[in-house]
Amino acid sequence: MSNTENRSLGQGAQGEPAAPKPTRVSLGKRIRYAIDNSFGKSGVFALYMLIAVAIATSFIVIIKYSLYLMPFLLPEGTAPLAAPTFETFWGSFASVVGKGTEATWADRIVGVLYWIVTVCAGGTITGFIVGLINAALTEIKKGRSPIIAQNHTLILGWSNRIFPILKELEEAGLNQRRKPTVVIFANKTREWMEQQIKNNAGALKRLDVVTRMGDLNSLNELKRTNMGSSKSIIILDEASGSDAGAVNTVFAVKALSTNPSQKLIVEIDDANVAHSLATATKGQVIPIRSHDIIARVTAQASRQPGLAAVILDLLDFGGDEIYFQSVPALAGKTYKEAVVSFNDASVIGLVHSDGKVSLNPSGTTKLKANDQIIAVAKDDDKVVYTGPTDIVAKAKPVVKKVPARKPEHLLVIGWSSMGRTVLSELAPFMVKGSSVHIIAKKDYVKKSETEDLNFGALKTTFAYTSGDINDMTVAASAKHYDQILVLGYRKGVTIADADALTMLSMLQLNQLFEQDGNGVEPTRLVAEILDSSKAEIARVAAVDDLVVSDKLAALLMTQISENVALAPVFADLFDVDGASLNLKPIEYFANLGKSVTYGELVAQAAARGDSAIGIRIAANASQDGSTGVELNPSKHATYKPAAGDGLVVVGNLE
Repeated sequence: MSNTENRSLGQGAQGEPAAPKPTRVSLGKRIRYAIDNSFGKSGVFALYMLIAVAIATSFIVIIKYSLYLMPFLLPEGTAPLAAPTFETFWGSFASVVGKGTEATWADRIVGVLYWIVTVCAGGTITGFIVGLINAALTEIKKGRSPIIAQNHTLILGWSNRIFPILKELEEAGLNQRRKPTVVIFANKTREWMEQQIKNNAGALKRLDVVTRMGDLNSLNELKRTNMGSSKSIIILDEASGSDAGAVNTVFAVKALSTNPSQKLIVEIDDANVAHSLATATKGQVIPIRSHDIIARVTAQASRQPGLAAVILDLLDFGGDEIYFQSVPALAGKTYKEAVVSFNDASVIGLVHSDGKVSLNPSGTTKLKANDQIIAVAKDDDKVVYTGPTDIVAKAKPVVKKVPARKPEHLLVIGWSSMGRTVLSELAPFMVKGSSVHIIAKKDYVKKSETEDLNFGALKTTFAYTSGDINDMTVAASAKHYDQILVLGYRKGVTIADADALTMLSMLQLNQLFEQDGNGVEPTRLVAEILDSSKAEIARVAAVDDLVVSDKLAALLMTQISENVALAPVFADLFDVDGASLNLKPIEYFANLGKSVTYGELVAQAAARGDSAIGIRIAANASQDGSTGVELNPSKHATYKPAAGDGLVVVGNLE
């Protein structure tokens, strides 16, 4: 063959496609192919089944004759089988189908016809019954049956906050005789909800979780929840950025409610909507503004190390919690005397006889017989009046001069509406001359979100970044920052991707710190993680304080659902005005290197107008910054204060 015959014709540089080479197909594959193609044809399928039965009966006959050729399997004297005939194979076939064993062929044919009719009729009836059963099971799986539980926690709606809520409710029920019941009512299938709970909340052994599917805006659907018998109702904000769904659900519940005193804990974004709901329902609705809570905790965490851990400890049901207690022995005594009169509890405020909550009131405030103390303790039975110990009673308050605070400089990486709220919360605590520089990826931040960045005396600058490590390195190295705050993006990116960007930024910053050193006064790194399931992974990045967004709101809603009296306490504690959580240098209350009891530190704090609730030992703090804090130690515990230690107090920032 000439070379011209090998030329490509009309296929350009690639040439003509080569002809496909035939491949040999095995007999088994051909049979499988034919069976697969014919399975959708009922007549052919039935024929295949008959052929399969015939082949099976033939094998049975062969096996039977083979076994009879093995004398050791048979009793002595057993007569050999006669040579197989067609009648032998027919008898085997008739035994399998249960018909056709009659003597004559006419009877056999009629018997087989009866068998066919019986199989068809029986199969049809069985299929109909199975269909009804499957339909009933499908309906049950959807979860549309009414609730008969009593004294249950009712959760209306679905969001990621539901998983930490369930975990905390289980923790709260550990000291109860009967397992608490939680009913989740959402527009999701029961099967889907239960699988999500299993994947994200794990095995809830001390909590009965009942799921039901339904429309949150339908009165007929909501009747199935038995809300009148529930002890509390939590309404989750399903649509981020819109309160319409939550508001509609509130009105639907109000239309069905037979108990006007029943509190509704509702997750709300807009401050005006929250105020309107609380006012219009005369306090029946307790709005929880997740956005504000997260921002306030983030602001507090960025100010002082360990505060995020303290807040989480107060919000969850493990460790120390907040309790209310009537103490008749305190009638006529001052608040300053009350603070030092409980060995295993830390007093942080009062509930007056008119119900008004006062956190860290003046030390000269006198308690009345009907007043209650607000205390932090491991359990309510630990709030026991002991009176001041001799050491505390004899302690002489030494009010030390507070050194002037220096201007602080903050770098914020990542930006959203949350960042604006964080800086608004943070600005009142910053002294004149403080500054903040913000860098963020242009893809995830709209121009409108970068305008009017005015936070009082806090000087603010903003710059876009490509997200490249060099950009971040340049920004972080431009000056010494007291804190670097990494915020999660909330628009134009998924939660998973936003958290991944946050963790990558944390790793890059720590790499920078390792290369260049972190100075005599090290920069604190605070990060916000949107998804609580990523919290343990994020801690690997060696961050000083980690703020977990969805968990904070969930914990607060759970606490209030268990005890609505806590609502004004947390509202005051997280508010910029009035008392707030602070971590003050230990030098304000004691001499470094000189042993002191915790009771003496509490007395010194009371003399300064603060309510002490714990101590942070810098030497015990690991890289994540969340350890080293000991809440509510015994008043007899002894410490030797060192530089870097601090006292956790409820009071005013100095």
